Amino acid sequence: MSENRKYNYPSRLSILRFFLDAEGVRRNPIPFHKRYFEKLGDSFSLKIGISKYIILSRDNEIAQYILQKNQKNYHKSKFQSVYLSKYLGKGLLTVDGDFWLKQRRLIQPAFHKQKMNQLVENMNKTIALELEGLAEEKSIDLFPIMSQLAFNVVAKSLFQLSISEEKLNRIKVIIEEVQNFLIKEIRLPHKALWFSLSGQVKRHLELAQENNRIIQEIIEERIESKNEINDLLNMLLETRYEDTGEGMSVKQLIDEIKVLFIAGHETTANALTFTLYLLGNNPEIQEKVFNEIAEIQTQTDNVVEQLQKMTYTNAVLNESMRLYPPAWITDRQNVEDDSIGQFNIKKGTLIGVSFYELHRNPKYWEDPEKFDPERFLGERKKNSTQYFYPFGAGPRMCIGAGFAIYEMCLTISHIVKRYQIKSTETAIRFNPLITLKPVGVEVIFSKR
Repeated sequence: MSENRKYNYPSRLSILRFFLDAEGVRRNPIPFHKRYFEKLGDSFSLKIGISKYIILSRDNEIAQYILQKNQKNYHKSKFQSVYLSKYLGKGLLTVDGDFWLKQRRLIQPAFHKQKMNQLVENMNKTIALELEGLAEEKSIDLFPIMSQLAFNVVAKSLFQLSISEEKLNRIKVIIEEVQNFLIKEIRLPHKALWFSLSGQVKRHLELAQENNRIIQEIIEERIESKNEINDLLNMLLETRYEDTGEGMSVKQLIDEIKVLFIAGHETTANALTFTLYLLGNNPEIQEKVFNEIAEIQTQTDNVVEQLQKMTYTNAVLNESMRLYPPAWITDRQNVEDDSIGQFNIKKGTLIGVSFYELHRNPKYWEDPEKFDPERFLGERKKNSTQYFYPFGAGPRMCIGAGFAIYEMCLTISHIVKRYQIKSTETAIRFNPLITLKPVGVEVIFSKR
């Protein structure tokens, strides 16, 4: 049987069209993806060279299949396992197979709901402190504020008392510089030789090593102090592998902490920026959030209990992450030949799932462009969650989802009870990098 008859793929995007659009796709792929989906269907393919295939999909069946139903046959792509690991090391985000499973089982208990509840008080204080002195009655760029807040919440949750402002700021600068360069490497592969010869790769690897040294100092100081502090670092130091009863090595702990910084910082900052922008353009929904929070705070002073009652605020967050999922795309490669629906695909096929487009696919969502938090309430919630991937799905679903929801609900609560938010523009701009990053989102905060 010839290879062409053995394998069949979704409708093909022509290689000519791909090259004609390549520069525009590099700048912002989303408008092009939308055009291709509308023309070619919910999945389309691209053939590179003689036998290499790429599939991009907004089909829920494909998302479910590669992330859950047959996830063992789908590993992270070279982009995640090679490019990211070069700077981030071998943590949960970048590894696969048995080692990933071993790490996941080890770290999961630190993110159990009861453990997260123990971090809430410290998280709440950090958020309140970060929001002190917000500029009022003038247009401000929202993302830098949310970025600083989210970074400090992660840092103080990881190292409650163990880090100076100087070290904290240095970690932040390094993470941002390395991430920006990583995006250049991925989007401009034809410049790989130049990046290497010009010393840019070497410089950013040295920055990553400096970051490792700072985190190692913090860990070693904690171990030597023998202090038991209620933070994530302490929880991670206490974890033990099932087979040996030993804890993580310092090197492995450094890699996992770097992943927590990156995964727990930018995605949350993005989601908060998009949510506050949407509230600023929908005053009636903003008022419902305010009324819910005001009512809850008359019922209990316990912050964990308040969080558990924020049903409508949670629905607002979910609808915001439906429209603007911070982790807007994911990819996998199949280890062995496989069949997905009517397609027979060769091993090594790169499959991308655009959560941004799946979350707006009219096949699954009524009036998909509308901001409607009611989708995630009552009877409608069950239907909506079938097609909703704010934190991925399956065994590799984001380990810090509960942490992020707590942080975002607390931040929205603090802001909405003190301020009315007004967005300065109805249209929003964003940059689809590794995460979906808002650009130039300006709002005005007015005292209530």
